[in-house]
Amino acid sequence: MIFTIFKKELKDTLRDRRTLIMMLVIPVLIFPIILTLFVSVSESFSKEAAEKTVEIGIVGEPENYVFQQLELLPENLGKKSITVYKDTTELKAAIKLDSAQIGIFPSPDFEQSMRMKKPAGVTVFFNATDIGMKDRAEAYLETIESIAKQERYMALDINAEQIKPLNIQYSNVASSKEMIGKLAGGFLPYIFIAFGFIGCMYPAIDLFTGEKERGTIETLLTTPVARWQILFGKMGVVVLSGLLAATFALLGLFLSIQVFDIVKDPQILNVVHGVLSPSFIIMLYALLFPLTVFFAGLMIPIAVYAKSFKEAQSIITPMNIIVVLPAMVGFFPGIELNAITACIPIVNIVLSTKELIAGTLDIGLLGLSFAVMVSIAVLAVVISYKRFDKETNIVL
Repeated sequence: MIFTIFKKELKDTLRDRRTLIMMLVIPVLIFPIILTLFVSVSESFSKEAAEKTVEIGIVGEPENYVFQQLELLPENLGKKSITVYKDTTELKAAIKLDSAQIGIFPSPDFEQSMRMKKPAGVTVFFNATDIGMKDRAEAYLETIESIAKQERYMALDINAEQIKPLNIQYSNVASSKEMIGKLAGGFLPYIFIAFGFIGCMYPAIDLFTGEKERGTIETLLTTPVARWQILFGKMGVVVLSGLLAATFALLGLFLSIQVFDIVKDPQILNVVHGVLSPSFIIMLYALLFPLTVFFAGLMIPIAVYAKSFKEAQSIITPMNIIVVLPAMVGFFPGIELNAITACIPIVNIVLSTKELIAGTLDIGLLGLSFAVMVSIAVLAVVISYKRFDKETNIVL
């Protein structure tokens, strides 16, 4: 009987164009659109930064050491144009007006310090809102400093290797999969959770509040079917809708990588291919299923209580923010899956998925996360049943 109700409600849901768009179309398109925009914007900014001519303002005479070295810097450090200003006040004003992007002020005793082989002071002015200018300034000054060091070594007849006590090498033991999983792995569960919630929302409202508005809930309740069977049949459709939305988001990721060839980085491609393995997908759905049941259990009591579709939507939609905020924990570095975070709903799903992508998931913590989510999913179902069992809530 539950399956009969499930089929009936599923057919009605699939006839709703708005639900189909939110459940199937948008999740499929979201990854290709996001990745295309991200790659296009990144390439555009990189190209613009490489081709941009940086206006460098300098205080002092054109004969000073810094000015001469700036003119001799190679083009691979970026195109530049140098302008002399009379003082720092004029230079700062030029930077604020963006007629200069970098300002360099050698100290008054700069030339004397250089002759005496002492550290010579240089002040660099920049606008922090002008992205990349500080990096360009550092590249210029580090190159000039390196040239000045070599000149001093030669003048003092010093072998640079003799004054370098350590030859340090850094070796990263983390694999590309671990790094991407830890640094960017929070994005994937965030998308799944957001679309799982949205996928549940419209069917939940339509199957409960919508039926009250249409006056068809009374007819359904007069049939010789237990109230809990009706609830489970309808809830099954809501849960399936949420899972389908998450599934089509995963399909969108697959299409972005395999079909549209948006991502070019071989390391990222290798990680994504590993992520899209059957074992990963099975474990991902093991985490998503109780989460989706929990979402359905949150929405159904509201949909049962609401008197109209608009009222239900106005109550449930803000809940999306409450659900998504814990999912954003995955973007923060340093927060790991442990015995405490495994007991926090939604946060445990995000962190477990990150560990799953990185290949460092602890089975014990996975089991604890799953047990917590199953417990709150059962609690949500019980609350839904209590609300649905009240005659005053389900009849207008």
